[in-house]
Amino acid sequence: MDIKDRIIVVTGAAGGIGRALALRFAEAGAKKVICADIDEAGAQQTAAMIDGVARRVNVGLECDIKDLIDTTEAEIGPIDLFCSNAGILMIGGAEVPDADWQRIWDINVMAHVWAARHLVPLMIARGGGYLLNTASAAGLLNQVGSAPYAVTKHAAVGLAEWLALTHGDQGIKVSVLCPQAVRTAMTKGHEDGVASINGMMEPGPVAEACLKAIEAETFLVLPHPEVLGYMRNKTDDYDRWIGGMRKLNRRFTAE
Repeated sequence: MDIKDRIIVVTGAAGGIGRALALRFAEAGAKKVICADIDEAGAQQTAAMIDGVARRVNVGLECDIKDLIDTTEAEIGPIDLFCSNAGILMIGGAEVPDADWQRIWDINVMAHVWAARHLVPLMIARGGGYLLNTASAAGLLNQVGSAPYAVTKHAAVGLAEWLALTHGDQGIKVSVLCPQAVRTAMTKGHEDGVASINGMMEPGPVAEACLKAIEAETFLVLPHPEVLGYMRNKTDDYDRWIGGMRKLNRRFTAE
């Protein structure tokens, strides 16, 4: 997909990867970028940088995502690219309270489901469209120290795969972003964590990788190229890979 003259929605646009995506799309000639975030002031700051439109949206609520889509389509025009980018991190394992599990599930998984539920039929009716879903390398590998994050990001990758294989013949293109550590509000305080083992990437290069993937209509976006090797190690010898991850777990929990 050529970004020029496209109408694009980016959730989580108040900062980090979302802001970088909005700025890069505008630079590439997007017709209008809708900057959505629960942090309305941050969304407005991003929008002001690119003559975009700011919307306060809680992606953990289906009604908010539906309203974002409906309002954009009615007031601005058909959405060409929807970037379901907002996400959260929770540290802990099975002991994390049910309410927190539900919250991270709604934001990291159901937000993607709701966007597809309300937008994909519209896109199909007009001949196609594009979804960029932000997941994580944790969705391909795992996340030492955070079961909720690992589980929800696996689910996000699975959903993106399903959307691509189910609706590809109807003109729906899908890319899924799976970086390791990126310098954002989410990773603040975790700069030396296990996800930054190959370095902490800035949001700008991540956005650039997304743009190139969308232009080439590539499914998997891996700003950290090392992740591909880790995936191959995992599928080549699962038990050996688990052993390596246990070593990382021991190192992480010892720090």
